Amino acid sequence: MRGPARHDGEAGLTDEDDRQRAARVFDALGAAYEKAFAHAEAHHRSLEWLLGRLAPGSRVLDVGSGTGRPTAETLARAGHRVLGVDVSPVMVDLAARQVPQATFRCVDVRELPLEEGSLDAVCVYFSLLQMEREQQSSLIGRLSRTLRPGGSLVLATVPLDVQGVDAVFMGQPVRVTSFAGGDLVDVVAGAGLTVLAEENVLFTPDHPEAVPEPHLFLCCARP
Repeated sequence: MRGPARHDGEAGLTDEDDRQRAARVFDALGAAYEKAFAHAEAHHRSLEWLLGRLAPGSRVLDVGSGTGRPTAETLARAGHRVLGVDVSPVMVDLAARQVPQATFRCVDVRELPLEEGSLDAVCVYFSLLQMEREQQSSLIGRLSRTLRPGGSLVLATVPLDVQGVDAVFMGQPVRVTSFAGGDLVDVVAGAGLTVLAEENVLFTPDHPEAVPEPHLFLCCARP
């Protein structure tokens, strides 16, 4: 995930390994994660783009909803029906208390029943980085199919060509897999989505152990 890569990770890890590792990291970070990313202007710009496309009362899925801020809170305050999912019980508890207008569930999105064409929008902010590339591609395709025609998907990641490397993020050990920016655009296009806006920024989280990291935001639509 965010932070400098250290060395190759172990092979043969399961979805349950990924889930437990991610839950431990974000249980430990809790509200510190929200504080560290509160000044992420590109994140807020992508939310403004999304708000401009949504009809009143739209159904939105927030994948990796964290503390609920800013994504679920911004969308719920605008009157949209938001479901946030996260594997971290600590994050889900924080989100439920901070954003009571939305609904939150502690569940791996890969195990969440999703009906095709049932959503107006999906948000995926930095929540794929602890999955293998095949899993990321498969999930993006599945999320694309949950969108109604004309629906929107906003995706943010750290655009690096890395697979299964160990790193340190805000003092926590993480194992990261990601795509280079152009490769991720290809994955999104292969899922049947059109990229309508793209922004690359260099961002430094507000944390004493943080380092500058590249961020890529893709604003996409299902034709």
